[in-house]
Amino acid sequence: MDRLIEVIEDKQNPSVVGLDPTEALVPKQVVASFAEEIAEQVEDPTEAPAAQLSVAFFEFNRAIIDAVADIVPAVKPQIAMYEALGPAGIDAYSMTCEYAKQQGLYVLGDVKRGDIGSTAAAYAHHLNGVGDFDPWHEDAVTVNPYLGTDGITPFVEAAAEADKDIFVLVRTSNPSSSELQMLDLAGGTKVYEHVADLVEGWGAETIGANGYSRVGAVVGATHPEEGKALRARMPHTFFLVPGYGAQGGTAQGVAGMFDKDGMGALVNSSRGIIGAWKKSGKYSESMSADDALDLVAESAREAAKDMRDNLRAVLP
Repeated sequence: MDRLIEVIEDKQNPSVVGLDPTEALVPKQVVASFAEEIAEQVEDPTEAPAAQLSVAFFEFNRAIIDAVADIVPAVKPQIAMYEALGPAGIDAYSMTCEYAKQQGLYVLGDVKRGDIGSTAAAYAHHLNGVGDFDPWHEDAVTVNPYLGTDGITPFVEAAAEADKDIFVLVRTSNPSSSELQMLDLAGGTKVYEHVADLVEGWGAETIGANGYSRVGAVVGATHPEEGKALRARMPHTFFLVPGYGAQGGTAQGVAGMFDKDGMGALVNSSRGIIGAWKKSGKYSESMSADDALDLVAESAREAAKDMRDNLRAVLP
């Protein structure tokens, strides 16, 4: 996590912007502006809608990245939004990651992979690429631990080989997570606490100069007391904290997930930043595509600054 900590310290801001575009979050005129161009390029007309959205997603992301690159240390694209569009969407995902890295941002690929053996090793190429080729341009990925150590080891090995990181799901922000994560075990702990202990162990051999391993944990902002307890339980584990803003997480609530120096966690906001333009009161359907993107960028920048300032107010 040393590179992540370096960029957080540089920006004095432990926040990450989730780049999770949907058709509803991208202004209509931005999508429409690529219709003619895409129609001329695709051979099969049925491919045009997905290709058009993919280009619009990338331009939307690029406007946001340009607007926040000097404020935030990292971005977190959610690959599902892009995979839904097929090959053109995957291109948009990879291009987004590459563009963000070119702007000096730490890129956390939210892919939530989890499997075993050769399949896990194949998924782990998100981190170590193929030879000298890195098709994904990610600095870290999210991983599902449900299959146990067999499902995590290939990712830890790939991360070590490529000097990158992983974040393992531990206590997620969604309401129904309690159906599994809060179950009591025979020894008196909860399932999520047992997973937390495994994560701390999986990273034990990879602790960097700043005291954190390259195996991080996903801990939801909607569980502030549990997150605070996990901070004490996992002293060498860096946290990715989703659920801030739109899902109800607050700066005050996540403060306990940081260490005594105000480090050790990265707080995510997605819709609250990339969808801020919808609440600005400035949008009009008569806007040009360029003006709409300008509004997206302006609104995202202000929302990112507000989040930064709110986190600074509660941290050392």
